[in-house]
Amino acid sequence: MDVQVGDRLQMKKNHPCGSREFLVLRAGMDFKLRCTGCGREVMVSRRKIEKNIKKIIREGE
Repeated sequence: MDVQVGDRLQMKKNHPCGSREFLVLRAGMDFKLRCTGCGREVMVSRRKIEKNIKKIIREGE
């Protein structure tokens, strides 16, 4: 799956704050994401993220 820094990810499940969108801050073997609702930053493994992505939103589209 082609996920790049700066993409917004719409996930299948909500974050505890209620938001479903995350901003990608770092991509590699694991991802650093920032919740667009509350601003919390989390590190999550690539396998877990790729399984839970519903939609990738790019700024240019």
